[in-house]
Amino acid sequence: MREAMSAPRQAGAGTLWLAGWLLLVPVFGARAEPPPEAEGRVVDRVVAVVEGQVLTLSELRFEARVALVQRGGVQALDVPLDEDTLRNALDFIINQRVQVLNADRLQAFPAEPAEVGARLATFQQRVGGEAALRRFLAAHAVSQEELEAVLARGLRAERILDSRIRLRAQVGETEVRRYYEQHASEYPQGYESVRAAIREKLVRERYGTLAAEELAQVRASAQVRRVAPFTREARR
Repeated sequence: MREAMSAPRQAGAGTLWLAGWLLLVPVFGARAEPPPEAEGRVVDRVVAVVEGQVLTLSELRFEARVALVQRGGVQALDVPLDEDTLRNALDFIINQRVQVLNADRLQAFPAEPAEVGARLATFQQRVGGEAALRRFLAAHAVSQEELEAVLARGLRAERILDSRIRLRAQVGETEVRRYYEQHASEYPQGYESVRAAIREKLVRERYGTLAAEELAQVRASAQVRRVAPFTREARR
């Protein structure tokens, strides 16, 4: 559901939230895939090999749902995921794993237990509480520890990306003023009233461009093989 996830607007909250959102580019969502029982009939299989580590279809589906729920797509708990969703989710998960594997080699960007615990608490709240979380985990035959590992990897990937582009994404007052002057008719309320909003817009745009470039470079240097039948690579 592409329309269900838009980037947060939290000026002054730092850029880590933006890194997390941009890791999800292209945005993916959950759309119904008839028949709804199809997922349960598919025997688990390998969908990708990332730096020698296997990613299975069940892992892909689970991690896709986790990412969607984290970004507000609570309906992803139950709705079957179609091939477009899985294809885009696969790109997202590969981006995460490549970044974290690179950081592991340097023993960099660890996730503190308290941070992971906070994410787990937020996730539990989003899915509807402790009982709902247990049902979600049971449906995917996944333990809470495995969920925590997924949340930790996401946190680390966001931090890694943010550390590489945050400073380069900053926008100076001159750029903000120039943009305002070029689009003054869109802002009748005056410069001071919209300066912060314009700065946020420009930072978001620059951050997005830099993130795409950074992720492309990371992927280019990684050994990744996508073998799922729904991937373009596998179809060649």
